[in-house]
Amino acid sequence: MPGQPSTDPVVPRARVANLANVLTGVRLVLVPVFLVLLFVDGGHETGWRLAAFAVFAVAVITDRFDGALARSYGMVTEFGTLADPIADKLLIGSALIGLSMLGDLPWWVTVVILAREIGITVLRFAVLRHGVIPASRGGKLKTLVQAVAIGLFILPLQAWPDIWLTVAWVIMWAAVVLTVLTGADYVISAIRDSRGRPARN
Repeated sequence: MPGQPSTDPVVPRARVANLANVLTGVRLVLVPVFLVLLFVDGGHETGWRLAAFAVFAVAVITDRFDGALARSYGMVTEFGTLADPIADKLLIGSALIGLSMLGDLPWWVTVVILAREIGITVLRFAVLRHGVIPASRGGKLKTLVQAVAIGLFILPLQAWPDIWLTVAWVIMWAAVVLTVLTGADYVISAIRDSRGRPARN
């Protein structure tokens, strides 16, 4: 009734939105921590590799939650919109380059995945005048498979049964295939959409 205080629970929207940004910031901070742990003692000491995997896993988990929190509470911020994809690419890129430098992952895998990610980022900026192009189909699956594959290669597989390396390669091949297919799908969607829409002034 009018004049009476509301008994509805108050949802701390601003606080949740800040939490989403904090998670993104944490992911940015975890990237150098992850790299240090990955290269300690030449990069192939079991304990440090497990520690690097733990940090990588935490960073991936924050990626699953920060965007969902911001969208769920309708408080997507400019910082989050800019920092979230940067944090994602820094994490994946540093892991791939680090693993290739250590000789645990062929450079062609790193080049293919990073070329796709950088190329799609450039394409997004190129088509901004036509509006935002939705993410390609399978994009979320691609990101998940990439994270799982990279995580497996971060583990000290040299000290484990050969079956684990086989599993890691099967998932990495799936990640590469999804990377290429979703990249091609995004390019096709961007071209189709840019032709069908008038340019924005």
